[in-house]
Amino acid sequence: MSYETRTLKIAVCIKGEAIFHQGTTEIEIVDEAAGEFLKITQSNEEVEPGVIKIDPHEWPHRKAAIEKMIKECRS
Repeated sequence: MSYETRTLKIAVCIKGEAIFHQGTTEIEIVDEAAGEFLKITQSNEEVEPGVIKIDPHEWPHRKAAIEKMIKECRS
């Protein structure tokens, strides 16, 4: 039997801030029997459910993280 280690969730946040800081974006691989896909959430969703805010200066970091996790999804 063989094993593997997978990264299923990453957070993009302001350097030096706590991971629960408002604006931290979490990118997670989930599987609901239809195959793997990404679930993207932001800590401000408790205040504004379903809303993800992205500052133009933050986009390259979030985009890179999303692309990294997409590559990790299994078909």
